Amino acid sequence: MRILMTNFVKKSEIKNYWYLIDGNNAVVGRLATIIAKIIRGKHKTTFTPHMDDGDFVVVKNVENIKFTGKKFKDKKYYRHTGYPGGIKEITPEKLHDKKPGEALKLAVKRMLPDGPLAKKQLTKLKIYTGDKHPHEAQKLTVLDLSKLNTKNLLRN
Repeated sequence: MRILMTNFVKKSEIKNYWYLIDGNNAVVGRLATIIAKIIRGKHKTTFTPHMDDGDFVVVKNVENIKFTGKKFKDKKYYRHTGYPGGIKEITPEKLHDKKPGEALKLAVKRMLPDGPLAKKQLTKLKIYTGDKHPHEAQKLTVLDLSKLNTKNLLRN
């Protein structure tokens, strides 16, 4: 009888890549699922749930991301201050005015498992408004969302 052993990736064997995504007219939920998959490392054959095997993602033009339907005005994000009666709510429209990339960051954060590893993986997400970003030296691979699925971009 032959016993097969699963090979787990070691920390020294991990190689991180950098991806660039243009958030122009991208649907928030679809964009967040793609980002969460990449920063967790689930797109790699060496995926290990307890290791930080993911890659870095740079999202530019985040001020132009879209919600489908009426979600931009009607959806609500809730948080609690920790005090009695301290529940706060905010719509994506108001959140977008305050911090343009926060809705996307919240969507990605909520797609990751809870715990210290997810917090570490979330630091691999870099969000920028406009076309400029300080990661030119990292040899970014451009990910075209429209080639992955035509529903990823909203057509006006």
